[in-house]
Amino acid sequence: MHPTQRTIQKEASLSGIGIHTGCEVTLTCRPAPPDHGIKFQRIDLPGSPVIEAIADCVVDLVRGTTLGVDDVRIGTVEHVLAALSGLEIDNVLIQLDGPEVPIMDGSAWAFVEILQQVGLAEQSIPRHFLQIDQALVYRDQAKAIELTASPLTDYRLTVMISYDTDVLQNQYAYLAHIEDFAREIAPCRAFVFLEEVENLYRQGLIQGGGVVNKTFLLDREPSPQEWKRIDDLFDQKMVRYQLPNILDKSTLHYSNEPARHKLLDLIGDLVLVGWPIQGQIVAHKPGHAANVAFAKKLRKSMLEKKTLAPFSYDLDREPVFDIHQISNILPHRYPFQLVDKVIQLDERTVTGLKNVTINEPFFQGHFPKTPIMPGVLQLEAMAQTGVILMLHKVPDRQNYDIYLLAIDQCRFRKVVLPGDTLVMRCELLGEMRRGIIKMQGSAFVGNRPVCETIITAQIRRKS
Repeated sequence: MHPTQRTIQKEASLSGIGIHTGCEVTLTCRPAPPDHGIKFQRIDLPGSPVIEAIADCVVDLVRGTTLGVDDVRIGTVEHVLAALSGLEIDNVLIQLDGPEVPIMDGSAWAFVEILQQVGLAEQSIPRHFLQIDQALVYRDQAKAIELTASPLTDYRLTVMISYDTDVLQNQYAYLAHIEDFAREIAPCRAFVFLEEVENLYRQGLIQGGGVVNKTFLLDREPSPQEWKRIDDLFDQKMVRYQLPNILDKSTLHYSNEPARHKLLDLIGDLVLVGWPIQGQIVAHKPGHAANVAFAKKLRKSMLEKKTLAPFSYDLDREPVFDIHQISNILPHRYPFQLVDKVIQLDERTVTGLKNVTINEPFFQGHFPKTPIMPGVLQLEAMAQTGVILMLHKVPDRQNYDIYLLAIDQCRFRKVVLPGDTLVMRCELLGEMRRGIIKMQGSAFVGNRPVCETIITAQIRRKS
């Protein structure tokens, strides 16, 4: 797997119809800086809202994966995400002027093609991987669905599907190396059974399905009357002879194209973990709902590992912000300014230090005979570190107040004593919405994790 992060050399665009909405949409992929990740942007809406491609933002899973924040939606994201994963592209901004990613021919090939045409750009920052170190399993026993991740130094996927029809029963697909995605998986198109088409259309789905952009598998030869009903439904004549059916599968790209497409969908949905995966994935009867549930389980494991990972720092290195610069950012003052130095800062993360001494005023009343830094002040120190991330680029920050809205999933692991240096790290978990932001906070003394939590805060302009 590629060791360093990558983006694209220049923007790449294509246009097409959304399979479910029927809307004509132009999609443009733009280069993004290291650690930006993959994000979508609705440039047709006021404020051009951005949605991060993570499992936490999934809002709908009916015949595709839809991301959303508040009332903003972006549908059918799985194929373009699969293309980015297959080409090992880490950082890109995907802009759309409509509510859904174009379906194109129902595969990921059109996205792979435009990305390869503009070329990939190497970035010097190492890639972050979710390394599977023990088996993780998702099961839906009622539907006989199972997805498993197990340790491996590469990214390998196996998919098995089964349908109760003579046309499509048991199929198997396998991808040994992600580098083979473009050739082996990207051209494989989505499929639907003829019997499903009318019901899906009447549910408000596949409104763009009149364009021949899906592989229709027919479990029987339709009558002329049935063909006419479908033609009338889409208000155009379907191109029958380009569609494989029970009598003619000559237009399939591979004999197991349906299973390969399910593998394609799985790759795209697993991008929502947030980091590329090092591990072996085996999926029996996967679908978008199971894929995303599995992605959420993997993402939870990833966040736990990030929270507990030790952090090392160089005491001789010049700080990003010293105490004087911090005082120009934070509104807090003695005895409640709890960040002494910022040693790392980028678009999504910040790391600060708090030197804990016996002279802290809180030790006078908090167990003076056995001084321990109060847990609530550890949380406050982490929150102040996060405030620096939120405010350091705001030119008129003196006109804003920051309010703590929630502390979730808080856990204290070790006591913090006089003489300790508390290392506090905060990472954004999504984009700011209406002044509200959520961060993963963790604190260490040396290599020992002492506290972790999820912080929700709000920035408000002073009245």
